[in-house]
Amino acid sequence: MLKQRIITALVLLAILLPALFYPSYVPFGCVMLVLIGAAAWEWGRLNGYGPAMSLFLGAEMVVLCALSWWLGLLNQSLFGVWLVASAAWVLGGAALLRVAVPGWGSIPRGLRLVGGLMALWVAWMAAVQARMAGINFLLSIFLLVWMADICAYFAGRAFGLKFTRSKLAPTISPGKSWEGVWGGMAGVVMLALAWIWADAALGATVASLYTRLAERGWWLLLIGVVFLVAMSVVGDLVESLVKRSAGAKDSSNLLPGHGGVLDRVDALLPALPIALMLASL
Repeated sequence: MLKQRIITALVLLAILLPALFYPSYVPFGCVMLVLIGAAAWEWGRLNGYGPAMSLFLGAEMVVLCALSWWLGLLNQSLFGVWLVASAAWVLGGAALLRVAVPGWGSIPRGLRLVGGLMALWVAWMAAVQARMAGINFLLSIFLLVWMADICAYFAGRAFGLKFTRSKLAPTISPGKSWEGVWGGMAGVVMLALAWIWADAALGATVASLYTRLAERGWWLLLIGVVFLVAMSVVGDLVESLVKRSAGAKDSSNLLPGHGGVLDRVDALLPALPIALMLASL
């Protein structure tokens, strides 16, 4: 299993890094197009659709994103889209976590399907537009989610249930604790401060998300990064809820040793549009 994980990670990095650091955003947009199409295929399977229909949904997502690209939406100010998506994630995420696994099946399947596909479409546009803004800006969002996940894991292992009596969401993801969430938030705050210092010291030509927020006020930086970490956890929990409802351990086996694409991008789905919404304030 470890060998599989390492090989898969190396292959992904070999594809993603050249696309990310290429002078143009186009290769990165194409790689993300493939990943989001695969995630849409997984979403269809998790919602009980057959192989043919799930494949159609994946192709449909690729067409939708490509059409948005061709129509020039990526070159437009999409603050309204980010604002609506952020509100939908906050309200919808809270509602889903409230009803938990038993309530997921009571939601009409068509509504679940459309909601998931819209979340994927918005996340693709947010990721590509963030890359258009600059590599430093995009990486600051990606690293926020990854740092939150890493710090949450180690904080949960070290301090889980030592300060609280209940787990974060025992019926959805029994391994997560409140201590892990707080550890993730603390880790990201430190990351943000270090990144702002590095932006200034290195004279970054493109400001990171953290520098953009700090320029509007340190209070916005603190609230923004804590909010983003919280919503990344919501994204992770919502995907876990859907998998438990479907009786699946992973969203698919597309990435040997890592599960599926949705397993890797679940926390990014809310974080990307919310980050662009905060940066556009």
